[in-house]
Amino acid sequence: MSDVITQLAARLTSLQWMMATAESCTGGLMAARCTDLAGSSRWFERGFVTYSNAAKTELLGVNPDLISAEGAVSEAVARAMALGAVYRTPAKVSIAVTGIAGPDGGSADKPVGTVWFAWCIDGQVSAQIQRLDGDRSSIRAAAVHWGLQGLLQRLPSPLG
Repeated sequence: MSDVITQLAARLTSLQWMMATAESCTGGLMAARCTDLAGSSRWFERGFVTYSNAAKTELLGVNPDLISAEGAVSEAVARAMALGAVYRTPAKVSIAVTGIAGPDGGSADKPVGTVWFAWCIDGQVSAQIQRLDGDRSSIRAAAVHWGLQGLLQRLPSPLG
């Protein structure tokens, strides 16, 4: 994990971009991993922990009707979270994660381990779903790694 963070830090620093996180099921673990690296204030702007639906609406501007219609664990909500994190901060890049870490809360349509990720990079949003295995702790850890690795892969190469 530290290798991904180091590469992410170097890429964002070279681009002179700041990032923000919008986290639900990971509960701030993504922001914690980013800020474990000394000097992260050069590229990490802030993290939103929006575990409840109300927090998603109040802090990120996610429309409550969207949450009602699609569910908190959905592509539409993940995209809205990622956009909200950029619109409400000076960050140029964000990552959002919303999912079901378990052991409860899953359904036939959205079993435990269902996690939606969304990345907003310079105004462009992409999203992807993953089905992660394991217990609550391992699902959350895998979501952090998968999300940060996904951001690194989507960032442009620095100019020059």
